[in-house]
Amino acid sequence: MSPDELEREHTLRTAVARFDELRTQDSLASDEPDDGGAAALTGEEALEMLALGELIARKAGYGRQLGVRSARRAGASWTEIGRALGSSKQAAWETHNRWLDERRP
Repeated sequence: MSPDELEREHTLRTAVARFDELRTQDSLASDEPDDGGAAALTGEEALEMLALGELIARKAGYGRQLGVRSARRAGASWTEIGRALGSSKQAAWETHNRWLDERRP
Protein backbone atom coordinates (compact mmCIF):
# COMPACT_ATOMS: atom_id res chain seq x y z
CA MET A 1 0.00 0.00 0.00
CA SER A 2 1.52 3.31 -1.08
CA PRO A 3 0.85 6.90 0.00
CA ASP A 4 -0.56 7.56 -3.48
CA GLU A 5 -3.08 4.72 -3.09
CA LEU A 6 -4.04 5.89 0.39
CA GLU A 7 -4.49 9.47 -0.79
CA ARG A 8 -7.54 8.39 -2.80
CA GLU A 9 -9.11 7.02 0.38
CA HIS A 10 -8.15 9.59 3.01
CA THR A 11 -8.40 13.24 3.82
CA LEU A 12 -5.74 14.61 6.15
CA ARG A 13 -8.14 14.14 9.06
CA THR A 14 -8.99 10.50 8.29
CA ALA A 15 -5.35 9.67 7.56
CA VAL A 16 -4.30 11.09 10.94
CA ALA A 17 -7.09 9.21 12.72
CA ARG A 18 -6.12 5.88 11.13
CA PHE A 19 -2.40 6.53 11.73
CA ASP A 20 -3.10 7.33 15.38
CA GLU A 21 -5.19 4.17 15.73
CA LEU A 22 -2.38 2.02 14.35
CA ARG A 23 0.32 3.86 16.32
CA THR A 24 -1.63 3.41 19.54
CA GLN A 25 -2.14 -0.29 18.87
CA ASP A 26 1.56 -0.64 18.11
CA SER A 27 2.63 1.21 21.27
CA LEU A 28 0.30 -0.90 23.45
CA ALA A 29 1.37 -4.20 21.90
CA SER A 30 3.13 -6.50 24.25
CA ASP A 31 6.47 -8.07 23.46
CA GLU A 32 5.11 -11.24 25.05
CA PRO A 33 2.42 -12.74 22.80
CA ASP A 34 0.54 -14.57 25.60
CA ASP A 35 0.39 -11.95 28.34
CA GLY A 36 -3.02 -10.53 27.36
CA GLY A 37 -1.69 -7.24 25.98
CA ALA A 38 -2.80 -5.62 22.74
CA ALA A 39 -2.06 -7.51 19.56
CA ALA A 40 1.01 -6.43 17.63
CA LEU A 41 0.51 -4.91 14.21
CA THR A 42 0.50 -7.28 11.29
CA GLY A 43 3.05 -6.68 8.55
CA GLU A 44 0.31 -5.15 6.41
CA GLU A 45 -0.76 -2.81 9.23
CA ALA A 46 2.83 -1.75 9.90
CA LEU A 47 3.30 -0.89 6.22
CA GLU A 48 -0.03 0.94 6.20
CA MET A 49 1.11 2.99 9.20
CA LEU A 50 4.36 3.83 7.41
CA ALA A 51 2.53 4.85 4.20
CA LEU A 52 0.03 6.89 6.22
CA GLY A 53 2.90 8.72 7.91
CA GLU A 54 4.27 9.67 4.50
CA LEU A 55 0.83 10.74 3.26
CA ILE A 56 0.34 12.92 6.34
CA ALA A 57 3.75 14.54 5.85
CA ARG A 58 2.92 15.30 2.20
CA LYS A 59 -0.50 16.74 3.01
CA ALA A 60 0.87 18.77 5.91
CA GLY A 61 3.66 20.12 3.71
CA TYR A 62 1.19 21.21 1.06
CA GLY A 63 -1.00 22.77 3.76
CA ARG A 64 2.04 24.65 5.04
CA GLN A 65 2.67 26.06 1.57
CA LEU A 66 -0.96 27.17 1.34
CA GLY A 67 -0.68 28.79 4.77
CA VAL A 68 2.38 30.75 3.68
CA ARG A 69 0.56 31.85 0.53
CA SER A 70 -2.41 33.02 2.62
CA ALA A 71 -0.13 34.89 5.01
CA ARG A 72 1.64 36.65 2.13
CA ARG A 73 -1.68 37.59 0.53
CA ALA A 74 -2.76 39.01 3.89
CA GLY A 75 0.35 41.19 3.96
CA ALA A 76 2.58 39.23 6.36
CA SER A 77 6.29 39.89 6.03
CA TRP A 78 8.84 37.13 5.56
CA THR A 79 10.08 37.94 9.08
CA GLU A 80 6.60 37.29 10.48
CA ILE A 81 6.22 34.12 8.43
CA GLY A 82 9.63 32.88 9.54
CA ARG A 83 8.66 33.49 13.17
CA ALA A 84 5.35 31.61 12.70
CA LEU A 85 7.27 28.68 11.19
CA GLY A 86 9.96 28.73 13.84
CA SER A 87 12.65 29.68 11.35
CA SER A 88 14.47 32.73 10.08
CA LYS A 89 13.11 35.16 7.53
CA GLN A 90 15.72 33.92 5.04
CA ALA A 91 14.91 30.24 5.59
CA ALA A 92 11.18 30.90 5.15
CA TRP A 93 11.78 32.86 1.96
CA GLU A 94 14.16 30.27 0.51
CA THR A 95 11.80 27.41 1.30
CA HIS A 96 8.58 28.95 0.03
CA ASN A 97 9.22 31.79 -2.43
CA ARG A 98 9.84 29.66 -5.52
CA TRP A 99 6.70 27.59 -4.84
CA LEU A 100 4.69 30.80 -4.56
CA ASP A 101 6.19 32.25 -7.74
CA GLU A 102 5.34 29.10 -9.69
CA ARG A 103 1.68 29.42 -8.71
CA ARG A 104 1.33 33.14 -9.27
CA PRO A 105 -1.11 33.91 -12.13
